[in-house]
Amino acid sequence: MPLNIMPTNPAYSHSENRLFQTLSDTIQAEMQRLQVPGVALGVYADGQQMVRGFGVTSVDNPLPVTEDSLFQIGSITKTFLTTLVLCLVETGRLDLDSPIINYLPDLHMSDATVREQVTMRHLLTHTGGWVGDYFNDFGAGGDALQRMVVEVGRLPQLYPLGEFWSYNNSGFYLAGRVIEVLTGLPFETALKQYVLSPLGLKRALFFPEDILLERFAAGHEVIDKQVAVARPWAVPRAVAPAGGLVTDIPTLLRYARYHMGEWDDFESHILSLERVKEMQQPLLPATGFSRMGLSWWIDDFDGVKIIRHGGGTKGQIAHLAIVPEKRFALAILTNCEEADPLILAIRKQAFQSYLGISFPIATPLKMPPSETAEFIGEYQNAMDTLLLSATDGGLLLQDIPKGGFPTPDTPPGPMPPAVRLAFYAPDKVIGLEEPYHEARGEFLRDSKGKVAWLRLGGRVHRRQ
Repeated sequence: MPLNIMPTNPAYSHSENRLFQTLSDTIQAEMQRLQVPGVALGVYADGQQMVRGFGVTSVDNPLPVTEDSLFQIGSITKTFLTTLVLCLVETGRLDLDSPIINYLPDLHMSDATVREQVTMRHLLTHTGGWVGDYFNDFGAGGDALQRMVVEVGRLPQLYPLGEFWSYNNSGFYLAGRVIEVLTGLPFETALKQYVLSPLGLKRALFFPEDILLERFAAGHEVIDKQVAVARPWAVPRAVAPAGGLVTDIPTLLRYARYHMGEWDDFESHILSLERVKEMQQPLLPATGFSRMGLSWWIDDFDGVKIIRHGGGTKGQIAHLAIVPEKRFALAILTNCEEADPLILAIRKQAFQSYLGISFPIATPLKMPPSETAEFIGEYQNAMDTLLLSATDGGLLLQDIPKGGFPTPDTPPGPMPPAVRLAFYAPDKVIGLEEPYHEARGEFLRDSKGKVAWLRLGGRVHRRQ
């Protein structure tokens, strides 16, 4: 059955519609190609907000995606948490560089040195060094996060604290628990009290009993070229600090306006402008050309700073990008795990058409087998195994999922097709086909100069 991908609201004025319509056309083409059931798109440019929905919320119970349809935003939640952390810093209740055992004295970690030294800054910049992708469901009770923190304390330490940047969801559970202890409130209540309510973000929600009263999107997966609703729908409560928020495009754009400093419509500013800018300062290299700030990814293209974050849950992929100095924001919400290429296409087109910004191009280099041999092998992390073999001029990557989301016993999804990787600089590679098209990775060497890790998809994988 063909997907209904038509937009669900009328066109804007001619000048606004010209650019926005080109994005809409691309979305509809990519939805058809990738079998994405539903998308919501929002652009804020020069004081004007444009929002449009496409397709349906669910293939099983289809309702049109509208401007206010709710989607899971996954890890974009981390930037909300960090906004709250900076509120606590500003009021003197928390120090980013103080060991978190000062706030969680009962904390246990598998590495005693890490327990004594890990700070909130490590957590917010993904440099903790232990297993980062751990998910579990400890029920809907108020002790869910506390129980999750106990499990984090048992996770193996993969490399020394602060040595590598590697995306670390489990560090944000610790950050969420610090918030609970300092505020005396459940994490979700604290976020609402300190951030969501003061900023007027009324449709940013956590709990299914609130969300089921609204029009909301179900996640989808594509199995054997057939689109199916992905289950379970809800993100476990224990995972909330890392990725539990559910919201709509207008709410995300309002949040973006706060972080670009457009405060005229906000009754409460919650932070000083200096603290907002502190979140946006690049602190260390991340994947590819990006750098890491306090939870934001930060890009600098032709001297223009872009702050951004993506999110992925069970069958839903989201993206938020903000260009503060240009008064520009782009928000994309989708309900299919195959939507990454759609988001990449819209990002590139939007930044080019609205701002004249082109993403840096990596020129693939052909390498003889003698120069690629040292990279061939197996690389492991908690969520997948990466197998690298030789191919003409580069490497062939086979990603083997292990499962583990949203609980440790969740089986892996379908294995993606093998893709070619090409070198574009020493020890740096770029994907040439979907689902890793334009994804950048890098090999990391040990103290003896041997290839010991591969960082791809934001995660460090250890060579076996």
